[in-house]
Amino acid sequence: MENSFIITKVEDPNEKTKIVSEVLLDLPEWFGLPESTRTYIEESKDLPLWAASNHQEIVGFITLGESSIDTGELHCMGIKKEYHRKGIGKELYKALEEYAMIKYKYLQVKTVDQGYYKEYDQTIYFYKSIGFSKLEVFPTLWDEWNPCLIMIKALRNSCTKS
Repeated sequence: MENSFIITKVEDPNEKTKIVSEVLLDLPEWFGLPESTRTYIEESKDLPLWAASNHQEIVGFITLGESSIDTGELHCMGIKKEYHRKGIGKELYKALEEYAMIKYKYLQVKTVDQGYYKEYDQTIYFYKSIGFSKLEVFPTLWDEWNPCLIMIKALRNSCTKS
């Protein structure tokens, strides 16, 4: 089957950095700043990480961070280019969301705002397709060429009755 792949939660810190390195190196259009890429690789050691593989080849990953006690963060995600648009990102996200729902009310993700790079416009479209909504743009959080868009998604009802 052409699109057969499996999602597994990875625990070993060395395996996590190997996976993240391999995938991000395949995505220079998204992860072209070496210092930023090194940071994602290093931070992945300490974060929950799910990997997608296809016939013994790693094809993608997703990591979960925390921005507050109520909010998890889709910290980093990458799918090798040849595997884009095959449903792997959605499956990785489902695994992360199932895990995050136990602990968090919300998820957030940071990306480059729409209209600056076609690759990030595709990323925004993907996040919208899995239920994220635009929250706010910080024009200079990263730098003026990469305005930071924060997108959010409610994982469970945050309203309570007294």
